[in-house]
Amino acid sequence: MHALSGIISALWTPTDGEGVVDDGLLQKQVAFVLRGGVSGILALGSTGEFPHLDVSVREGLLHRVTELAAGQPVLANVSDVNPRNVRRLVRAATAAGCAGIAILPPWYFALSQDDLTAFFLDAAGASTLPVYLYNFPERVGNRISLETVAAVARETRVAGVKQSGAEWSYHQELITLGRELGFSVLTGSDTRLDEALAMGCTGCISGLSNLCPELLVEVCSAQPGGNFARVAQLMSWLKRIGSACGAVQFPMDVAAGMRARELDPGAPKQIVSQATHNGMAAVTAALTPLLREAGLIP
Repeated sequence: MHALSGIISALWTPTDGEGVVDDGLLQKQVAFVLRGGVSGILALGSTGEFPHLDVSVREGLLHRVTELAAGQPVLANVSDVNPRNVRRLVRAATAAGCAGIAILPPWYFALSQDDLTAFFLDAAGASTLPVYLYNFPERVGNRISLETVAAVARETRVAGVKQSGAEWSYHQELITLGRELGFSVLTGSDTRLDEALAMGCTGCISGLSNLCPELLVEVCSAQPGGNFARVAQLMSWLKRIGSACGAVQFPMDVAAGMRARELDPGAPKQIVSQATHNGMAAVTAALTPLLREAGLIP
């Protein structure tokens, strides 16, 4: 089972003012991240704002992104609170030719770890695709314990775990378990990519790749080669970009960053205040000289 590695772009999903996916902007965004050298795409991730999209729209998007990816692997986030919707999305990912499925725990209601194990195994049973468990407790309210990861990996084809959120030390525990059970670990922490690679992560599922994929991709190539001075320079830019984006809430920070690269993110999928619009404009303005310094814009 081939696990994904390198920079996997957590793809932004551009929509119009009615929440309809803008295919023209989607084509441009997929082409942009691929030109940046990413190793694959995560469709319908947190950066893609999947909860705002109807299940039928998500099904169609999996097919469309796979078409646009031109042979590069597409990982499908099939997460939903309703297990029937998860199974629908798993079947759509399989039909679309996706490289694997990523699954968050359900949200809102607290679940026992035994229930989480059953949920993941039910989703995995709807397909033969490799499974990537997606841990992001700050977003969903349910953490995937190490014991649950092990239980699922022993019963089905877990190719990897994406670790996001504030619990940085959990990366190492997952990496140690992955070496035992044969799965990889991908970080969601773009601005700590060098540390994650040094720990043993095989790459990053990255939101910042929607605006600066080149920097992230170069870290992945420079660090194994021992070019630590260049890695330090690249990581300095990434940290400053991440800090500037942090002036507004995720995922609107990504939209503001895309505008600094002269990429159109489309219309917001949620109600956005004038204060947030102003904050996004300030982020775009702050990022412009940083991206210029990094050689990404003229």
